[in-house]
Amino acid sequence: MLLMEHLIKIVDNWVPESILQYAAYLHATPGRILIALAFVLLGVSVNWLMRRPLLRWLKGYFYRHRREILYRLLFKRLDKLLRPLRLLLTLFFFKKAVEIFFVTEWLDTLFFALYWLFFFWWIYEITKFLLYMILSAKIAKQRAARAELFSLFLNITRVFIAFLFVVLLLSHLGVDLTALITSLGIGGAIIGLSAKDTLTNFFDSIRLVSEDAFRQGDWIQTGEVEGFVTEMGLTSTKIRTFDNALVTVPNSLLANSYVRNWSRRMVGRRIKFHLRLKLSTDTEEIDRVVYEIYEMLHSHPDIVNKNKLRYLKHMHRTYENGLFNLEDKYGVRRTLLVYLDEIGDYSMNILVYAFSISVNWEEWLRVKQDVLKRILKIVEESRLELAVPRQEILLENRAEDGTRGA
Repeated sequence: MLLMEHLIKIVDNWVPESILQYAAYLHATPGRILIALAFVLLGVSVNWLMRRPLLRWLKGYFYRHRREILYRLLFKRLDKLLRPLRLLLTLFFFKKAVEIFFVTEWLDTLFFALYWLFFFWWIYEITKFLLYMILSAKIAKQRAARAELFSLFLNITRVFIAFLFVVLLLSHLGVDLTALITSLGIGGAIIGLSAKDTLTNFFDSIRLVSEDAFRQGDWIQTGEVEGFVTEMGLTSTKIRTFDNALVTVPNSLLANSYVRNWSRRMVGRRIKFHLRLKLSTDTEEIDRVVYEIYEMLHSHPDIVNKNKLRYLKHMHRTYENGLFNLEDKYGVRRTLLVYLDEIGDYSMNILVYAFSISVNWEEWLRVKQDVLKRILKIVEESRLELAVPRQEILLENRAEDGTRGA
């Protein structure tokens, strides 16, 4: 402040007296006005330099080195990282300009709040960048990366930063935090009881993450809700249903009810149906049809069989001395069954039970269609025929019966 006052006096002595007369109408000396304008100009210049030339130069540098994960991520998030820092420096120069004319308690509190707001915003962006860096590195190395865990940590960080900001602001206002916490003991208990469901959902979200029941992008079904997990928050999970609706489900509901995860299967989506054929006593032809269907499925390139183990080779090293079933843990199904299952009122029912290699729905439909067409071709070339339900209706001719009676 002493240096600033000295500069103001130098400028006032340098300015001609004719200009001093006009400055008197502004209730400020020319030195104060010029120094304040200089700080404003510095703030605007710093903001422009960081927003335009510096940002462009850094982005160009990072783009040239984009093969590395760090530079590629810096290129994408540089604007978000520099924005709070740019506002923080601009605020510093504007504060200096305002303090030349007057300093009040409420103005000091305002600048204090803005300072810490921009600073915590910057810390949050740095934390988010570091988390994205770890996530990108895991994805690049083809390791399992749980996006919902990062989202949960970001949400907790956001709440913690907001809590620190409120504590600092109250402390700056002179509020005795110890006395405030003591006085809020009963009120805190009341608030805790009223927020019981919120706290339950928060702890259940941690429980869901620790149990790894599902991850973002998984296709799950719980109760009447079925769809893809888009986001797991602190208290709720958002699910995008197949009719493109967004459903928000409390985490306590997911944690305390069954969750069917259709995405947790590596090999094998089931194809199951009964082939209904007309009743026949030609057992040799039945055996031949059953055998041909089985051989067709066994040799089908998109159907799993017990000999196709190449899909499990990379998982053998995770097998822990038989403490768990490898196929059940990773969702692998290789069952292949074709049998005469039952004889109904009008048909013989052959059970066809197999699994496609792909678990993708569209690919599964394509494989299932191909299997059905091949089975129809086998039946067509046999002496057996497809069975169709049939009803016989007998009509009684009462008029003719009456004539005979006469």
